[in-house]
Amino acid sequence: MGSSANTETAMVIASPASNHNNPVTNGGGAITNHTPGPIPDLVISESDSSKKRRTGVLPLEVGTRVMCQWRDGKYHPVKVIERRKNYGGGNNDYEYYVHYTEFNRRLDEWIKLEQLDLDSVECALDEKVEDKVTSLKMTRHQKRKIDETHVEGHEELDAASLREHEEFTKVKNIATIELGKYEIETWYFSPFPPEYNDCVKLFFCEFCLSFMKRKEQLQRHMRKCDLKHPPGDEIYRSSTLSMFEVDGKKNKVYAQNLCYLAKLFLDHKTLYYDVDLFLFYILCECDDRGCHMVGYFSKEKHSEEAYNLACILTLPPYQRKGYGKFLIAFSYELSKKEGKVGTPERPLSDLGLVSYRGYWTRILLDILKKHKGNISIKELSDMTAIKAEDILSTLQSLELIQYRKGQHVICADPKVLDRHLKAAGRGGLDVDVSKMIWTPYKEQS
Repeated sequence: MGSSANTETAMVIASPASNHNNPVTNGGGAITNHTPGPIPDLVISESDSSKKRRTGVLPLEVGTRVMCQWRDGKYHPVKVIERRKNYGGGNNDYEYYVHYTEFNRRLDEWIKLEQLDLDSVECALDEKVEDKVTSLKMTRHQKRKIDETHVEGHEELDAASLREHEEFTKVKNIATIELGKYEIETWYFSPFPPEYNDCVKLFFCEFCLSFMKRKEQLQRHMRKCDLKHPPGDEIYRSSTLSMFEVDGKKNKVYAQNLCYLAKLFLDHKTLYYDVDLFLFYILCECDDRGCHMVGYFSKEKHSEEAYNLACILTLPPYQRKGYGKFLIAFSYELSKKEGKVGTPERPLSDLGLVSYRGYWTRILLDILKKHKGNISIKELSDMTAIKAEDILSTLQSLELIQYRKGQHVICADPKVLDRHLKAAGRGGLDVDVSKMIWTPYKEQS
């Protein structure tokens, strides 16, 4: 969703598909009669009726389902989440905030009336009635599958809390941000302070992460800001890549601003205002102008559950370059230096789960390919710092593990391993451990 300032995503807006039953008109707009008798009058009546029906559904109620033209030029089913009046327009002149029911919430957006096919309108049902009707139509197995997947990373919330969360965060409050040389479309709601409620776009200093309402404010700030990299210690440098460790307690404002920024692209995380308990690892691309953040992960200073990562994000302009896999690999290298096994904090986002499953697959299968003789889950865990439960679930998902005579047995056929490695894709950027200069937090204190 992120795009550089020079690359714009075009939104194709067109009127709903024309009705082929409408009467043919000549250049002057008069009806051309190709059939005898009263049929033209009947056709005109149907056309007027259709037009009245379309006008009668406006303005659309929140909860209405309708087909909407997306940026691919095709029509997709949406649900109206919110609406707002266009100032200076007529009684029915509204913009609508819609959720594309086939896609993740990150694609929710404000759209204009012209993008909607009003012939496809389904009147809004009361949510409880709708849920009851849908439930009656589903088998028990189908309902269980939807219950398992519907929460999209909110497994820690009960039903009431989930409804409250979705209601509070249903509409993106900030549409775009400017960060360094990029203008980036946001994905989700972020709870910025109330004085930013009237902002559609925010301007971030890419070094200290202060945010402003206007470009002129940012320009004035940049003339005074003396930071050229994240505050904190540089713990890794290899070629043009650097990693900085930022203590949330020592750099509270920076850490809170980072959380505000990250929440624009993460739906599933609670925003922690108490950043004192966390360390933030900021990955940067470095040039002669400074160190530019491409992504980060955070971890608790002391985790009772052995979490080695709390939150992870690669900013949209830098995605699909291997940085997410690098951040995951780096978190495990820190765990190895601590002499611990680690696992990411749950729940994982949809993109996070894909990244982790790919990382675990590549690391484990590489070892199994090269290893001669028997190897246990415990030995794999000791070698990789990956928690035993994550190893087991990964190998089970690949159908590489069987339960025989009371124990799990790994079935490592070379051809099967090669097929799975190919499906897992490339491994991304390697962490050069020799370039790390880092002391675990417990030893610092």
